[in-house]
Amino acid sequence: MRYYIIAGEASGDLHGSNLVKELINQDPASSFRGWGGDLMESAGVEIVKHYRDLAFMGFAEVIANLGTILNNLKFCKQDISQYKPDALILIDYPGFNLRIAKWARKQGIKTIYYISPQIWAWKEGRIREIRTNIDKMMVILPFEESYYKDKWNYEVEYVGHPLVPVIEKAKNEVQLTPPEIGSPLNDKNIIALLPGSRKQEILKKLPIMLEASKNFPEYRFIIAKASSLDDAFFQPMIENYPQVRSIRNKTYELLTRSKAALVTSGTATLETALFGVPQVVCYKGSPISYAIAKRVIKVKYISLVNLIMDRPIVKELIQQDLTVENITSELRKITGDPENILRIQKDYRELKQLLEKKGNASVKAASSILKFVKS
Repeated sequence: MRYYIIAGEASGDLHGSNLVKELINQDPASSFRGWGGDLMESAGVEIVKHYRDLAFMGFAEVIANLGTILNNLKFCKQDISQYKPDALILIDYPGFNLRIAKWARKQGIKTIYYISPQIWAWKEGRIREIRTNIDKMMVILPFEESYYKDKWNYEVEYVGHPLVPVIEKAKNEVQLTPPEIGSPLNDKNIIALLPGSRKQEILKKLPIMLEASKNFPEYRFIIAKASSLDDAFFQPMIENYPQVRSIRNKTYELLTRSKAALVTSGTATLETALFGVPQVVCYKGSPISYAIAKRVIKVKYISLVNLIMDRPIVKELIQQDLTVENITSELRKITGDPENILRIQKDYRELKQLLEKKGNASVKAASSILKFVKS
């Protein structure tokens, strides 16, 4: 089977890589071409466009880069046509992928969506596009299956969350491997800084995180640098903070060894929870993008942890609330209050149990895709 696969972000690259590995494991004759990152390439995908060239954050930024986005759409359609896949696999990234799905429907290409667009949060009108243009939808959050069925009478398949087995494997590997001599990960009191993978979001949030680090001289703060961004981008921001170090391509090792974390909203909040690390969730966008988001987004929380559990498990500091003073206050609660830490750990265990009910998501999704494509 020949597959064309599109992931436009770091999290999609991770989940796409594990899905590809399982598809190859179950069907060694499978071949892949598409859009993604280094992980998907290592798994066996011929990458024609890297996600680092696709990440535009916020409403205002998307408008400013509209020409580039339209050119990318044109190129993608041409590339799919030349490759002639048996099926198209779309991973999240809905603004782009739903447009490709509409085009693919007209070409008669079987279209599978792995990791649903978050229409339960905003843009519920996308259900019409999904119904019309997606042949098979697989979801990874436990509430999404009932959401689609009860609200839209639309059948989707819940396969479990692909992060659970990935993180369990990573924890076991890290525990067996001590940090390198001289590595900042040898420190016993580490607070992880996960500022995201997009330049715009890092520039908004990381300086505030760094300034708050001055209030915790007893801790070593370590930044997990996005693999898609070079050191020169980070250096001007961190050069005046000698107590702050950085690592690259070792985020999971960092989380395994951390006492707490400051985390940009997104998949990283769920990863941090599955590692059992108390966290403060941080979000700050451009004023225009945030003003629009407030009007259209309908969910109570911005972190996946709180959304899945449907209650405030972790503290969220959003927009004007993301200040040095607030970060300092909340970080002290999750590093110096034993009862609060125990409560967080209990909630994290409940979250993990909820996500792993279906078993290994990548294995289940690959099996479902093969059955569907061959039918």
